[in-house]
Amino acid sequence: MKFLKLLFFGFIFLMFSCSKKESHSYGFYYWKTRLALNDTEKKTLNQSTLPYLYTRFFDVDKIANTFQPVGAITKDKSFEPGKKIVPTVFITNRTFLYIKKDETIFLAKSIYTLIQKKIAEYHLITSSEIQIDCDWTAGTRNDYFKFLKELKKISGKEITCTLRLHQIKDKAQTGIPPVEKVYLMCYSTSSPLENSDKNSILDVNILKSYLSKIDEYPIRKIEVALPIYSWGIVTNHLEKHKLINALSKKDLENPNFKRISENTAEVLKDGFYFGHYLNKGFTIKVEEISYDQLKDVVQFLENKIHNFNIIYYQLDSKFVLNKDFKF
Repeated sequence: MKFLKLLFFGFIFLMFSCSKKESHSYGFYYWKTRLALNDTEKKTLNQSTLPYLYTRFFDVDKIANTFQPVGAITKDKSFEPGKKIVPTVFITNRTFLYIKKDETIFLAKSIYTLIQKKIAEYHLITSSEIQIDCDWTAGTRNDYFKFLKELKKISGKEITCTLRLHQIKDKAQTGIPPVEKVYLMCYSTSSPLENSDKNSILDVNILKSYLSKIDEYPIRKIEVALPIYSWGIVTNHLEKHKLINALSKKDLENPNFKRISENTAEVLKDGFYFGHYLNKGFTIKVEEISYDQLKDVVQFLENKIHNFNIIYYQLDSKFVLNKDFKF
């Protein structure tokens, strides 16, 4: 009888374990040049379940063969995120082309110095982590990886980095970064400047093909970055494209537009729209991300990697209003 009871409770426990849904803590990237939060952004950030705000401090580019910071942050006096800041720096891939060893050391020192300067200047409460965002390639991998090691040595911080889809699929060529944690960027599945009927921000089928073997990736701690941003792709008479940030399908509801499809419209009258002058005959294709798309990605990844947090790109009232971020 005792054995039967144990068997019964064991069966119940097993059923509960199998049906228990994996939940994911979530947070946000902040990618604006000026640190300032409106009421919607404050409320959304306060409701997030990670204690961090991943904040872009500046970009780094190589201009006229010189390393230069671009778009360094400024801060509004009212900025009080209530979260620890994770300093995040975007570095262009060309920064590491033909870089010398002494330049790698100089670059790491310069970046850490500027990070520390901004932290002190704006009295920011930061975590022990610095995140580097770079679309490195097979040609720059060795020098980029040396830079990551040097930055860790100089700063004494935990250095993490972003991981793009092609860097997973082509890991034999692009290599494995010398970090203990990476942030998988589940967006930019194609170029928005190509003529395509696919969603360039996120096409789930393309993403799945790139990540089919992510469970074999050597770095086990993988966080997941998901897109919540949107934009409009404007195409002119010469098939040239440009992007207008933060457009939605509702923006296509204009008497001067003719709806071609659910997410595409043709301009019927020359004029200024969304801060841009658009001519008659131009088309606007809106790309945005649905909850179902994100759910599909999360469920796919749950079968590949486990216990991951979600960081949404990005915290902006245009993108977070009336959104459900819990998975």
